[in-house]
Amino acid sequence: MKNILFVAVLFVSTTIMAQKAKVTKGDWSALKGISVYNLEFDYSNLEIPKYDSEEEFLKDKMAKREEKEVGGGEKFKNSWFGDREDRYEPKFIESFNKRWKNNEVSVGKNMGAEYTLKIHTTFLYPGYNVGVMRQNAKLEATISLVKSDNPDTVLFSVNYTKVEGYGAMGSDYNSGYRISEAYAKLGKEFAANIRKKAK
Repeated sequence: MKNILFVAVLFVSTTIMAQKAKVTKGDWSALKGISVYNLEFDYSNLEIPKYDSEEEFLKDKMAKREEKEVGGGEKFKNSWFGDREDRYEPKFIESFNKRWKNNEVSVGKNMGAEYTLKIHTTFLYPGYNVGVMRQNAKLEATISLVKSDNPDTVLFSVNYTKVEGYGAMGSDYNSGYRISEAYAKLGKEFAANIRKKAK
């Protein structure tokens, strides 16, 4: 019984401590009173564990899939880039917006808002699920606030690390799905931080 309780406490503690947010410029008060944000997503200079570059990662994964199925490599590449607009970004937007029941704050692409949030993904680990073994997807990102008409001047910036994504009951065999859940978690955490700290 003690062992079960210890494992439960450890799981809860790990879940609570998983995401970390570190402000690198300004403070949360810069977001006070802003009700609508444009979003811009940036995936440049993306770090992927065990690879020197995103290009090297793609070359390796495409070659392995091409060995199994002709055209599999190109299919993977198209999915890798297509999932950004099709999965990751909508998941972030949906997860962030649903935290505000009365629509006090909302985000979206091409909103024509006075302020823009730039979401730069700096680290991405797709994770894996092969049935008997699995690893969550993980991402790190920098979220910066700028005025839409003055995008070069950063008013506020925060780094998120150890943001993990996974499917319920382990049913996340698709890497795009796992990663999209990490973006959902990022949106949830960012909304929670604004609610608690932008005062």
